Amino acid sequence: MSISARGHQARTSPVIPQVLEEYGALTRKAVQSYLPSGSPQRYLYDLVADYPLRGGKMMRSSLCIATARVFGARVEDAVCTAAAIELLHNALLIHDDIQDDSEERRGRPTLHSEHGMPLALNAGDALSLLSMRPLMDNARLIGPRQATQILAEADRMAWESAEGQAMELGWCRDNCNGLTDEDYLIMVLKKTCWLAMIFPCRAGAIIGAHDAVDLDQFIRFGFFLGASFQIQDDLLNFVADSHYGKELHGDIWEGKRTLMLNHVYRQATEDERVRIAEILGLPRGQRSLVQVNWIRRLMDIYGSVDYASKIAHGLAGAALHEFHTIYAHLPDSRDKQFIEGLSTWVFERT
Repeated sequence: MSISARGHQARTSPVIPQVLEEYGALTRKAVQSYLPSGSPQRYLYDLVADYPLRGGKMMRSSLCIATARVFGARVEDAVCTAAAIELLHNALLIHDDIQDDSEERRGRPTLHSEHGMPLALNAGDALSLLSMRPLMDNARLIGPRQATQILAEADRMAWESAEGQAMELGWCRDNCNGLTDEDYLIMVLKKTCWLAMIFPCRAGAIIGAHDAVDLDQFIRFGFFLGASFQIQDDLLNFVADSHYGKELHGDIWEGKRTLMLNHVYRQATEDERVRIAEILGLPRGQRSLVQVNWIRRLMDIYGSVDYASKIAHGLAGAALHEFHTIYAHLPDSRDKQFIEGLSTWVFERT
């Protein structure tokens, strides 16, 4: 099963890029309206604006707006929440890059590589705080009751994300090996799925449906869709290029316990396990290209890439089932088609 669908006939509906472009543009405009200026511009506000202005696919914000629209809201009712999602996402990317010692983000050097860790860390903190402003503005836009509900959802999402990040960072620090698929998926549920899928859907439903929909059903849908998205993102790391915008084999360099790394460790011989553990126990700067390439080749030998790809496709199928459970009774619309199409798009994006 291929890592990317590039070179094959696209199966994703043209609605996907259309919605991403339209809602993405609305969200970017809203985000820019919240980016401060003033002093110290060079040391703070230029850095705060850096990642948001680099672009991105705007999947999270578009999912929020589309969900709100499906349940009857106006686009403008969801734009503030979409902007908050995008601001927080970029803040966490800055922190993520520092914690992982990543070198590249969206085709350019990471913020801490360009400006140093202290200034980048401070900019990430500021961007995180800035994400609260559009959520507070929701009070005048959609009313204090719904605004408070969304703030509560944002609080839960933030804690879930922090717990998931702690799990991943802790596994790297303690050189944990032999992790199970369940370990990985719990971490991904928290770190990825809540911000990427679950919160955008739940917030959108609050905006559009008020109290007329069960929010818990979006946890299942968001988990299945978000986990397939994350596994595919991990797989794309093996074919990183200018479209992907991240370092080739960066996850192995960083020692991230991806589904593939956990699988290859479990399948390896005892001697190979010892060597894997020794390599992963080294600081990133002490790992060599030869060592990284050896682990990558071992993944091919033991079929770790195909193994992860099959799981990702199975999760996407489960997401599609949950989609029909939630949305089947709603009228057909471009927004509904967009949400449904994401389960295919996650495998065809670059």
